[in-house]
Amino acid sequence: MENKMNINWYPGHMAKTRKQISDDIKLIDIVIEILDARIPKSSQNPDLGKLLCNKKRIIALNKSDLANESQNKLWKNFFENMKIPCVITDSNTGIGMKEVLQKVEKIMQPELQKQAEKGRIRKNIRILIVGIPNVGKSSFINRIAKRNTANVGNKPGVTKQKQWIRIQNNVELLDTPGILWPKFETEEVALHLAYTGTIKDEVIDETEVAYHLLKLLYENYKKDLLDRYKIEEQELQESKVLLELMNLIGKKRGALLAGGKIDETKTAKILLEDFRTGKIGKITLEHIKI
Repeated sequence: MENKMNINWYPGHMAKTRKQISDDIKLIDIVIEILDARIPKSSQNPDLGKLLCNKKRIIALNKSDLANESQNKLWKNFFENMKIPCVITDSNTGIGMKEVLQKVEKIMQPELQKQAEKGRIRKNIRILIVGIPNVGKSSFINRIAKRNTANVGNKPGVTKQKQWIRIQNNVELLDTPGILWPKFETEEVALHLAYTGTIKDEVIDETEVAYHLLKLLYENYKKDLLDRYKIEEQELQESKVLLELMNLIGKKRGALLAGGKIDETKTAKILLEDFRTGKIGKITLEHIKI
């Protein structure tokens, strides 16, 4: 598992993006860091703190529609207790976009007021949008700008180059490609990024990742999992739960090879896709305990 997770996951364009952010940060007034609401810790790039040079920051907990609603609120409180403004967002419906812009205006108001008192013409507020691949940055930008300005795709790494996007008379966004970091702290972080599609499926063992995800879902979201695939708990033997679950999911979804044997690769893809699209339920993998 460890070797699979480390294959070609920090390509050249990410190193280039890291340097680009470092060069561009002096042009920026405020940073919006987009996190995946299902994995707020694992989707937060630990290198960004050094790159952002103590710039003003807002966190957007994106893909909130796929995450547990109670956990979304707890994570919002967690970041705000650390004095970091946080907004729960959903790029698909536009939830939270107005609040993000309101927070930008509020944070920048003291500085803009000082400029006005000195008789300076109000300058544009320049915002840097950062986040790991596949966290929904381009969809976020298109929604907040109310037009299709950024490339969007369902695979990580679609945004290729930086672009300035005007979203209001005095507000501009700078989009950058998604950036990972050179070494994951734990295998758990690597797995969380694999579950959510941040690490490209071509460079991981999808079947092994799917078994890890299945275990996590069975332990924490059993009812959602069994309901999704119409599986009765009595169909499972405790000693072989994961194997039997994977087989039952394959059978019920028609992922079969010749002779009726389960196609594990196809079944793994089905499970991962169902999780990533919210078909299993609103699931947060990293919990804050009450």
